[in-house]
Amino acid sequence: SQAWLRNFRLLRHKMTATLRPYLNAVKATLQAALCLENFSSQVVERHNKPEVEVRSSKELLLQPVVISRNDREKVLIEGSINSVRVSIAVKQADEIEKILCHKFMRFMMMRAENFFILRRKPVEGYDISFLITNFHTEQMYKHKLVDFVIHFMEEIDKEISEMKLSVNARARIVAEEFLKNVSRSLLACFSSGTWSCLKSDFSSCSFDGIVVCAFT
Repeated sequence: SQAWLRNFRLLRHKMTATLRPYLNAVKATLQAALCLENFSSQVVERHNKPEVEVRSSKELLLQPVVISRNDREKVLIEGSINSVRVSIAVKQADEIEKILCHKFMRFMMMRAENFFILRRKPVEGYDISFLITNFHTEQMYKHKLVDFVIHFMEEIDKEISEMKLSVNARARIVAEEFLKNVSRSLLACFSSGTWSCLKSDFSSCSFDGIVVCAFT
């Protein structure tokens, strides 16, 4: 158990080392995209809406940039004159990570108003999205906004890995307890000489001295 935990942490350390170039690319692209300014709507008078969301004027939109670490882990940065939308696809190697990621993202998006730049609904094909407007850059430091997104990308991978480790450890304990109960029931069957399990969880029968136990 200790050896498995040590190997897991070593693997996670190596993954963190390979994560750094990916995060540096996202950080540099996001810093360049956050050159935002106040811009009134060309469609509705005296309105100011995020052009990356309404997409009413193509000349105000920048070319979207996708930064991909692998086929499951990528970032989409969509820029415009007054807003930037950042969508993140988190690594999900197996079904456990998919469930944990879905629950964790849903928990955060239900509290989007506490994060200011978090969207309640992600862009299709991604797990979570952030919307940064010129009002955010006027009220907050740009480098702090960038650092928040990068820090989130670092921590979400750690959080999901730790939750998965906790789930696996708990499952191992449950499995051990279950197998202990199974072994006790089988020993009771053999020691009683009646070839029958008294536990309600099992049914058994004997054919020419061979005992067959099956789950009910």
